Amino acid sequence: MESAEDWLVESLRLYVVWAWGRAFGYQDFHAFDLPGATRVLEWIGDTGVFVAGYEKLKRNEILHLTLPPRLSVKENQGLLPERDFKVCHGGFSDRAIFDLKHVPDTRLLVTSGLPGCHLQVWQIAEDSDVIEAVSTIAVPEKEGSLWPRVAICPSEAPGVLHGARLSGLEVVDLESQKVMYTSGVSDSEELSSLQVLDADTFAFCCTSGRLGLVDTRQKWAPAENASPSPRPSGGRWCSDVRAKGQGPGPSIASLCSDGQLCLLDPRDLCHPVRSVQCPVSTPSPDPELLRVTWAPGLDNCLAISGFDGTVHIYDVTSRGGTEGPAEPLFTHRGHLFLEDQGTGAAPLVTTHTWHPRKPRTLLSAASDASVQVWEWVDPRASR
Repeated sequence: MESAEDWLVESLRLYVVWAWGRAFGYQDFHAFDLPGATRVLEWIGDTGVFVAGYEKLKRNEILHLTLPPRLSVKENQGLLPERDFKVCHGGFSDRAIFDLKHVPDTRLLVTSGLPGCHLQVWQIAEDSDVIEAVSTIAVPEKEGSLWPRVAICPSEAPGVLHGARLSGLEVVDLESQKVMYTSGVSDSEELSSLQVLDADTFAFCCTSGRLGLVDTRQKWAPAENASPSPRPSGGRWCSDVRAKGQGPGPSIASLCSDGQLCLLDPRDLCHPVRSVQCPVSTPSPDPELLRVTWAPGLDNCLAISGFDGTVHIYDVTSRGGTEGPAEPLFTHRGHLFLEDQGTGAAPLVTTHTWHPRKPRTLLSAASDASVQVWEWVDPRASR
């Protein structure tokens, strides 16, 4: 009887969440709780996602989850019995995991975190539900406070691009662990993100706002910007590069912890096409969680988070030039809506990601261990 009552209470809660989402401009809205907060939301296919804990001095779970079936149907089918994520595989890490990448077309994962003395390679078992550590990749940096940023170079022999500073940038063959490329410089600039663009090029962003595009077929000679923006703010920066062929206009978005957003053309990184101030409530309280992402299924939209308990969606279509404040097209406030009123502390969004196939569907995670799946409605559609 008790389990039936629990199901009813949870069903009523989910109905309230769904009704709230409908009332505030969502086509779909679902909320879930994880065993612990995550900074990782890494897709595998259209319905699978990896999450991993990041608490220090604790064993953290790595989980391969699949979305509930109700998120795959087009019309609302009420309160279905399968209301939650399903755990497909899981494992434990003795380190805090700040980044996790799935190696395409394999059962391998690469993680990075603190302490940052190495990368960990994991394998998803074929005949069990276990994710197990299989090897490590040494990194040049031994600084206790830094952890390597990671990106995967997909190919027949996949490689791992990693580095905490420009001086330690390497591409390592995943199988042989042979170093295939290195920056070979003494530049100590700290990295905030790395992104592989194709088989021969990658992009880097430093915490200072320094951006660069690197061709691995030649010695280190990146095309880069001279300064992060027309108005250097002293904050920390992150960036994202839009996929090739995905709409006209600027393809690099760079975001500062004070809310400044710069859009750049890769052919001229020194002169932003547009620079605007996003109306964030406060500077990011933890710039490590700062995130900007282009929508893979929409030509001109991007999302930002890491300032508070919200995720903002922007349409970047506009005239060229430097402009003033920008208004978001949509603001996701779901993590604030479901915050624990007893603590008095609002959660902070730790990461977000766009669905690879559904253009306006995103996942977001917060410091209260909540994960939300939501599909926003373009407010211009009803005008």
